[in-house]
Amino acid sequence: MDNSPSKKVWLKFKRNKLAFGGLVFILLLMLMGILGYLIIPDHSPNANVQTLQLNKKKPGSTFTFLIISRNPKVEKVNFLQRMLNGQTPSFKSIPITSYKLNGNAVLVQEYIGDDEKAKETAYALKDLCPDCVLPSKTYSSQALFEKNNIYKQTYILGTDIYGRDLLSRLILGIRVSLSVGLMAVLISLFIGVSLGAIAGYFGGKTDAAISWFMNVVWSLPSLLLVIAISFALGKGFWQIFIAVGLSTWVDVARLVRGQVMALKEVEFIEAARALGFSTARTIIKHILPNIAGPILVVASSNFASAILLETGLSFLGFGAQPPMPSWGSMIKEHYGYIIMDAAYLAILPGLAIMFTVYAFNVLAIGLRDAFDVKGQNVTV
Repeated sequence: MDNSPSKKVWLKFKRNKLAFGGLVFILLLMLMGILGYLIIPDHSPNANVQTLQLNKKKPGSTFTFLIISRNPKVEKVNFLQRMLNGQTPSFKSIPITSYKLNGNAVLVQEYIGDDEKAKETAYALKDLCPDCVLPSKTYSSQALFEKNNIYKQTYILGTDIYGRDLLSRLILGIRVSLSVGLMAVLISLFIGVSLGAIAGYFGGKTDAAISWFMNVVWSLPSLLLVIAISFALGKGFWQIFIAVGLSTWVDVARLVRGQVMALKEVEFIEAARALGFSTARTIIKHILPNIAGPILVVASSNFASAILLETGLSFLGFGAQPPMPSWGSMIKEHYGYIIMDAAYLAILPGLAIMFTVYAFNVLAIGLRDAFDVKGQNVTV
């Protein structure tokens, strides 16, 4: 039977059903974010196909589309490129309410709204479907036309104010939130662990100088600090990583400093010094592995904070720039509809943010209990 400390921590963590559920939820989000364009209805880059006639349609709405032109010059991308960046559409389509073939013409009634009817528009059959002019023995002209030029699409979560598929943009928004959270946490861990370990191990004037700097940064409101850094670096997706990371490292540094100060006087650290091990090796090989639990707890908590900061930045216009889908920018575009009949446009991304942040918070609490760091200055 494996009685290793990591095994015991894992078994203790699994007994916390809420924390384990949070971990499963986060893993599902990660899987959906990685698959991205492969599982969403709108495969175009940034899920940005706009059909203005279909703006603010209710969840579950189904519409019939007519393909009116094709672009054979659009390059088909490979599987990996499609998964990461999507596929540019090779055709243009319009929503319709009815159509019928009349000889060599197609009479189409375009959809322009629930309460209005458009006049019939005539298209040449050879322009829409060249293969339909001379039908095969297998398919009639009607059947070929329906196969090649007619399709239906259901908007499971409805459409936004630009007629874009809301489900597709919500799923792509996972990438923004999780990637910003991950990169920000990595940056904050690198800075926080480095400065905290140096301050705690050397003490004296070094500790006083680093602690003063930490207190100055800690006294600044996080959102204002992130906005200031964003002003300095410019608007954009990659700038968010640095801005959020530079604003969340203080909690890590304060934790690591306290843990290192407590550990540097224990016997095995004194033995490492007596054996002539370098300071870097003593910190990296002997001290940091023994405080990995508290660091993981504060990293999980900072992940949730980073997601909230990113959504706040996007809401204010400093985060991911259009047309890149972000939960914060989706709320910004639609919060005015909360008091109207399209409240779901802002509520759905808001719920996505709430559940994701809650999952990381309960994960942090589960890790805190599993590593038994309740009495070690770790706040969640």
